[in-house]
Amino acid sequence: MISSLDAAKAISDVRGDAVVVGTMTPNRYWEAVSDRRDLDLPIFGGMGKASSVALGIALSKPDRRVICLDGDGSLLMNLGSLVTIGATAAANLTHFVFEDGAYFTTGAQPIPGAGKVDLAAMARDAGFAASYEFSDLEDMVSELPDIMAQRGPVFVCLKVSHPPDPPPFYMGKTGPEMRRLAENLREA
Repeated sequence: MISSLDAAKAISDVRGDAVVVGTMTPNRYWEAVSDRRDLDLPIFGGMGKASSVALGIALSKPDRRVICLDGDGSLLMNLGSLVTIGATAAANLTHFVFEDGAYFTTGAQPIPGAGKVDLAAMARDAGFAASYEFSDLEDMVSELPDIMAQRGPVFVCLKVSHPPDPPPFYMGKTGPEMRRLAENLREA
């Protein structure tokens, strides 16, 4: 298993000037490591929608890499987004899923199909250009630069665990965050 915090740090190390759209569990770790908040879009109160929002940004900004940080529970709530992403062939989208088998942020209730569902295979079958799964940090870190350079959409499933004292979960408002990001992208 990969520490969620280590996974977030590794992604941050290779993000460059990518827009990062995150939700739920990944957000709490991303907030602790991001050094480009001007290009971050946290999705609050829209569990399951990060992949759809990230796709919209990727399609509207085809010259900029877009990273989606999703949870397995969030993805299951909008599983059809995999097919939509695959069908659009968004070349600049990399979709990371933090798979812990639980709705961690809302109380660690087990997700349906925990340990039985192969999300990486689902993404591959939905038409993603490439799909990966990692449970070892060193393997992930060594592959990330090549993964980020690939034409997408690319899906990366990370088998993660959480520290005993995870960072707090902050609940803000998505609307102002979207307006802030839109302004930053207009200026870039």
